[in-house]
Amino acid sequence: MKLDHIVLLVGSLDRSLAYYEALLPEIGFKKSRDHVWGNSDGVYIDIKEAAEPGEGYRRYGVGLNHLGFTAPSKEAVEAIAGAMSSRGFEVPEMQRLGTSWALFMKDPDGMRFEITYYG
Repeated sequence: MKLDHIVLLVGSLDRSLAYYEALLPEIGFKKSRDHVWGNSDGVYIDIKEAAEPGEGYRRYGVGLNHLGFTAPSKEAVEAIAGAMSSRGFEVPEMQRLGTSWALFMKDPDGMRFEITYYG
């Protein structure tokens, strides 16, 4: 079996959609309908507003810790960082992890996205 879809519940669609509309195309996803993006592997990410946002995202709480994506090159990671920064989103510096380069970004709720080139 292969992964089919991921549903991300956000605290506010109004606050989060601009972030995902900027990030997802940069990592190979195309919008297929409102709040849903798919990639060439047939994996879909569906963004929905949480009915009960409660405490929001907690990095080490129960549930999803982060989503990780593999980039084809260090330059691809740099391009994603540049694209997100140019749209006004906070982008931390890339990290060198041995021979790899990683970018760890957070969505408006604090959920982490890792973009790594394994060099």
